[in-house]
Amino acid sequence: MNSTPSAETLAPEHALERQGLRLGDVLFKGVALAASALAVAVLALIAWKVIDLAWPSITDFGLSFIWTEAWDPVRNVYGALTFIYGTAVTSFIALLLATPISIAIALFLTEIAPRRVAAPIATMVELLAAIPSVVLGLWGILVFGPWVRDNLEPALGSAFGFIPLFSGSPSQAGLLPAALVLTIMIIPITSAICRELFSRVPKDLMDGAMALGTTRWEAIRSVLLAYAAPGIAAAVLLGLGRAFGEAIAISQVIGGSDRIDTASLFAPGDALGARIAAQFQGADSVLLQGSLLYLAAILMVISLLTNVAAQVIVRRFEKQRRAV
Repeated sequence: MNSTPSAETLAPEHALERQGLRLGDVLFKGVALAASALAVAVLALIAWKVIDLAWPSITDFGLSFIWTEAWDPVRNVYGALTFIYGTAVTSFIALLLATPISIAIALFLTEIAPRRVAAPIATMVELLAAIPSVVLGLWGILVFGPWVRDNLEPALGSAFGFIPLFSGSPSQAGLLPAALVLTIMIIPITSAICRELFSRVPKDLMDGAMALGTTRWEAIRSVLLAYAAPGIAAAVLLGLGRAFGEAIAISQVIGGSDRIDTASLFAPGDALGARIAAQFQGADSVLLQGSLLYLAAILMVISLLTNVAAQVIVRRFEKQRRAV
C-alpha cells in the first residue's frame, strides 16, 4: 500500500511549492492586489459622493455652470467661470516661474555645488514644503502682499503698463500675489524630484560627452536634460496639480472676488479650492452646497486630466528614447 501523501493532505505551503509557488509570493500578490483595489475603491467612492452632493446644482444649471460668471447666493444663481479663470491663471503663472527655478536649483545642487554646500541647501529647500499652507498664506498677506503692492506691481506697471495684464491699481491681494505664493509652494516639490532625476543619470554619459570635447553646459543640455526629460515633465505636471488643488493659502491672498473685473493680474480674483474652503462651512442652502461640490467635481476633473497628460507625455518621451 502506497503511503505517499497526496497533494490534498500536504500542508498548504508544501502544496503551493509542488505547484511552483511560494506562500510568501502568494501573500505578497494578494496584499498588493488588495491595496490597489482599495485605492481604486476609495477614489470611486470620493467621486461618487462629490457628484451625488453636487447633483442638485448639476441638474439645475447643467454644463452652463462652467461658463457662467455669476455667483449670487441671494438670487441662487451660480457659475464657475470666475474660479476656473483664477485657478488657471495663477497655476500657469506659478508653473512658468517655478519650472526654470526648480530645474536651476536641481542643477546647482547636483552638478555645481560642492557636497558640503549642496546638502544644507537641499535641506532648506525641502523645508519649504513642510511649511503649513495657512502659515504661508498669512506671510503672503501680511509681508509678501504689501511688498508686491508697493514695489513689484508699480515696477511692472511702469515697464509693461501698455499690456492689459500689467495695468490697473496695485493691490496686496490679487491674482499676481496668489501666483507668486503658489510658485513658492511648488518649487520644493518640483526641485526635489528634478534633483533626484539628475542624480540618477549615469555618470558615464556625462563623462563621455565631456571627453568628446563638449563644454559642461553643452553636456548638461544635450545629455543630462535630455535623459531626464520624461521625469522633468512629470515633475512639472505634479507641481501643476499641486497648484490646482491649493485652497487655504490662495484664499488668503487672492482677494476673494466673485467676478472677473479686468484682465489685469493686479485685480482680485478667486480659485476653485479657495472658494470651496471659504464658503462650504457657511453654506445655508442645498443649492449653494451643491454648487460648491460642483466646483469640487470640476477640480477633480482638472486634476485627472493633468495626471493623464503627465502619463501621455512620459510615455511619448520613453518611446522617442527607445527609438533613438
